Amino acid sequence: MMTESTSSITWPQRVFGWLVHLFTASGAVFGLAAVYALHQEKFILAFWFMGFAILVDSADGVLARLAQVEVTAPQIDGALMDNLLDYFNYVMVPAFFLLVSDLLPANYWAFVGAGAIVLASAFQFSQTQAKTEDHFFTGFPSYWNIVVFYLFLWQLSPGVNLAIIILLAIMVFVPIKYAYPSRPDYLFRSHWPRVAFVLASILWGVAAAGLLWLYPVTSRFWIAYSVGYCVFYALFGIYRTLVPLKL
Repeated sequence: MMTESTSSITWPQRVFGWLVHLFTASGAVFGLAAVYALHQEKFILAFWFMGFAILVDSADGVLARLAQVEVTAPQIDGALMDNLLDYFNYVMVPAFFLLVSDLLPANYWAFVGAGAIVLASAFQFSQTQAKTEDHFFTGFPSYWNIVVFYLFLWQLSPGVNLAIIILLAIMVFVPIKYAYPSRPDYLFRSHWPRVAFVLASILWGVAAAGLLWLYPVTSRFWIAYSVGYCVFYALFGIYRTLVPLKL
C-alpha cells in the first residue's frame, strides 16, 4: 500500500532514483574490469579502472541524496550496495593486485600481506561504529587501492611494502577518525574551509590521474602535492579525534 509520501513521487523522480542506483552499481563493472586487467598483467590499465570506481563512489552519495533514493527507489538498499562494492573495489581488487605483482616478497609472504588486508577490512566494514555520528570513519578506512597505487609508484623494497601493509592493517583497529571527503559539513564550522577541503580532494584526484598518465615518467610537483594531501588528511583526522567539532 502506497503512503502519502511515496504516492506523490513522479515517474521522472523514480527514474532518477533508479538511475542513481545503476550508477552506483556500475562500480562493480569497473572493479571486474580492473581484475581482468590484472589477470593480463596490465597494471596501469587496472589502476585506471580502479580510479573510475573511486570516481563513482565519490559521486554516488551526493547523487543519492539529491535523488532521495530512499523515497524514489526504496526497493534497493543503497547503503548495503555501497558497502558491498566498497569491499570489492577497495579491498579485494587491491589485494589481488598484490598477489599478481611483485610488490610483496615472493612465496607465501604475498598471501600474508593480501590476507591481512582482507581480514582486517572484513572487521572494519562490519563493525557497528565503522562511521561515527559526525560522519567520520573510525580506524583506517581500507583505502587499499590508494595504498597499492603509492606502493606501485614508489617501488620500495617488497619487505618495506609488507611492513606498510601490516601497519595499516593494524591501524584499522586504532580508533582514530578519518574524514569523509564527501561530507565536508562535518569537518569545519565555516563554509570556505569546507569548500577548500573539497577542492583539495578533487585536486588530489587530478594529481593521481596525472601521475598515472605520465608513468613511468614522474612529476615532483604532483608527487609532492599528492603525498602532502595524504599527510594533511591523516593529521586532520588525528586533530578531529582529539578536538571534535561541536555542531
